[in-house]
Amino acid sequence: MIAISFAAFVLLFLGVGIYSGLNQKSTAEDYLLASREANPWLTGLSTMATGNSGFMFIGLIGFTYTLGVASIWIVLGWVMGEVFAWNIVHHRLRHTSEQLDSATVVSYLSQEDKNSRWLTLISGFITIAFLAVYAATQLQAGSKALSVIFGWDYSLGIILGAVIVTIYCFTGGIRASIWVGSIQATLMLISMLILVTVAVMHSGGPIGMFERLGESDPALLRLAPDSLRLGVVPFALSWFVAGFGVVGQPHIMGRIMAIDSTKNVAIARNIYLLLYVVFALSALGVGLTARVLLPELLAVGGDTELALPELATVLLPALLVGIVLSGLFAATISTADAQLLTCSATLSQDIFHWASDSYRLVKAGTLVMALIILVIALVGNDNVFALATIAWSTLAAGLGPLMVVRVWERAIKTPVAIAMMLIGVSTALTWRLGFGLSDSVCEALPGMVAGALVYLISLAFGGGQPVESDDAIVTVLDTQEPQEVASSS
Repeated sequence: MIAISFAAFVLLFLGVGIYSGLNQKSTAEDYLLASREANPWLTGLSTMATGNSGFMFIGLIGFTYTLGVASIWIVLGWVMGEVFAWNIVHHRLRHTSEQLDSATVVSYLSQEDKNSRWLTLISGFITIAFLAVYAATQLQAGSKALSVIFGWDYSLGIILGAVIVTIYCFTGGIRASIWVGSIQATLMLISMLILVTVAVMHSGGPIGMFERLGESDPALLRLAPDSLRLGVVPFALSWFVAGFGVVGQPHIMGRIMAIDSTKNVAIARNIYLLLYVVFALSALGVGLTARVLLPELLAVGGDTELALPELATVLLPALLVGIVLSGLFAATISTADAQLLTCSATLSQDIFHWASDSYRLVKAGTLVMALIILVIALVGNDNVFALATIAWSTLAAGLGPLMVVRVWERAIKTPVAIAMMLIGVSTALTWRLGFGLSDSVCEALPGMVAGALVYLISLAFGGGQPVESDDAIVTVLDTQEPQEVASSS
C-alpha cells in the first residue's frame, strides 16, 4: 500500500510535468521564464514547495529534535526576513528584469557590464557551484526517507529522484516546475499536517508533549539554551538575515521574474507566506514530538534527520505513510527541479552565452547539469541541514547584496561588484569552516554584512553612487506601490 500510494503520486508529478510541455513554446525564453506569463497563484504555491525543501522535512525537523523549542527562532527570523525581501526587492526585480530583458539572475546582476565577462563568469560560477550542491542535498534528503520506508540503498533513491526531475524539467522547463510544484506544495502541506496532528495526539496533546519534553531534558524547553554560544539574539538575527537571503537564491528569484505582471507579485507573496508559516510550525511540531516518541534516535550512530520517516512508519497506517513519504519526496524534488533549471539557464545563457538563443542547447544544458548534480549527490556528505544551510547562506552572501544594489538601481563599478561577491562568499565559508560558529549564528549574517560593507566603503572612494537619471523606471519604483508600478508602466 505504501508503494502503491507513493508510485501514484510520482506518476502524477511526471504526468503533469509532461503535459505542461504541450503548452510550451519552443523558445529559450519560454523554457526558462514561461514567457513571463506564470500564474501568480501557481507561482506562490510552487515557491512554497521550492523554498521549503528537504531542509524542512529532514534538516529542520532533525535540528529541532536536537535543540528543542529554541528552533522557533529559525522560523520567526526566516519569516520576517522573507517578508522584508518580498516587500522591498521582489516587485522591483519583476519590473526591472523585464525592462532589461534579463532571462537569468546572473544576466540581471551583470546588467550594466555587458562588455565585461568577469562579473558574469564569477556570478555564474557561484550560482552553478552552490546551487548544484544544494540540489544534491535535496536528492539525498529524499533518498533518506526512501531508505527508511523501503530499505533501499541511498544511491538508489538519489538516482530515482534525479531521473524524475530530469524527465519533467527537460520536457516542460520552468512551466513544468511551477505546475508540478503547485501540486507538490499541496501534498507537502497535507502530509505534514496529518503527521503532526497524529504525533501530538500520541504525545498526550500539546500540554503532555511539553511536559514529557521537560522530563527528558529541561534544556529542550528553553528559548535561550546554553548550546547557543553567542546568545539567542545573534542566533535569531542571523536567521532573519538568512530569510532575507532569499534575494540571493537564483532558483527562487527566477520564479519572481516569470510572474505574469508586477502587480501580481503581491498575490504570490501572500500565498507563499501563509502556507510557509503553517508548514514551518507543523515541521517544528513533528521535530518536538519525535523527540518525545522516538528518543532512541539519539543513540550512538543514530540519525536525527530520519525523525519524520521513522515517526510516520510508527504512527500511521500504510496509506498515510505513503502520502507522507510522497510529501517529503515532493519537497525534495520541487527544489531540485528549480535548481536544476537555474543551473542549466546559467550555463547556457551566461557561461556559454553563444548558446543562449538555441532551444536545443538550452535543453542539453539541463541534461549536463542533471548529471553533475547526480554525481555530487552520490559522493557528497549526507548531512542535509548543514549542506543546505551552507549552500543557501553562501548564495545569499555572494549574490544577495549585489541584488539589492541592482533592484534599487544604484551604480556600481565592476571591481566593486566582484569584490562584494567574493568577500561575501569567503566570509560565509570562513565563518562555518574556519571559526565553527554556524551552530550559534548562521553564516548568512556575517557573509551578507561583509558583502554590503564592501559596497558602502566603496561609496567613499567613488566605487558607486546613486544613479542620477530621469528614467521613469527609477522614479516609479522609488515612489509607487507594485500595483501602481504596473499601471504606470
